Amino acid sequence: MQNSLSRFENAILQKLLEGDLPFFVNLREQLVECIVNDREHTGVGFFTSLSVPDHLPRIGGLDVTFGDVVCEFPKTRTEVGFLLYIKDGVLDMLEGYSYDEPWPSPDAHYSLKYVGGELRDLEALERTLRSQGVARLDFHDE
Repeated sequence: MQNSLSRFENAILQKLLEGDLPFFVNLREQLVECIVNDREHTGVGFFTSLSVPDHLPRIGGLDVTFGDVVCEFPKTRTEVGFLLYIKDGVLDMLEGYSYDEPWPSPDAHYSLKYVGGELRDLEALERTLRSQGVARLDFHDE
């Protein structure tokens, strides 16, 4: 099994963690050294389980799931979405899913964007996280 992220997985995670809020900064620090534990392809998506080395800072017990990034595959006119699972303050799993279509070829040309377009809707993301019990996005290392 390959322990490093694929280019596609890395691009998705970079887009999901884009921004200057400490919440994203801390998770990007984890991303640099995270490894892939397992990959499961379902035919209509995938699950990539991640592991973060113990020496990297955690975001104090944070358990959330969010996904405001979509991917378009223009050649096949397919759009897919993603969810990022943070468990106990660390990157835990990346899920990719299609909308009632087979998963497109991993070599296909694609473009990543936010659900609302080119700019991230931080207010919508904050509402999503607040609904999961997150009080604020400006977390600091613990």
